Amino acid sequence: MEDLIKKLTETASINEEQAAKAIETVVNFIKEKLPPMMHGVVDNFIGSSNAAADDGIL
Repeated sequence: MEDLIKKLTETASINEEQAAKAIETVVNFIKEKLPPMMHGVVDNFIGSSNAAADDGIL
């Protein structure tokens, strides 16, 4: 996920906190559209864990 945060900070000219929040918002939106059994796939793809998401870190 660090790579994605870096990419967002560079291309969108936002800080790391804003980038992490944007990613969290998108990931949560995607998860809302998928069945719960697919949530782990999203987490693995984005490079996060459920624990990080639960902690608000993503």
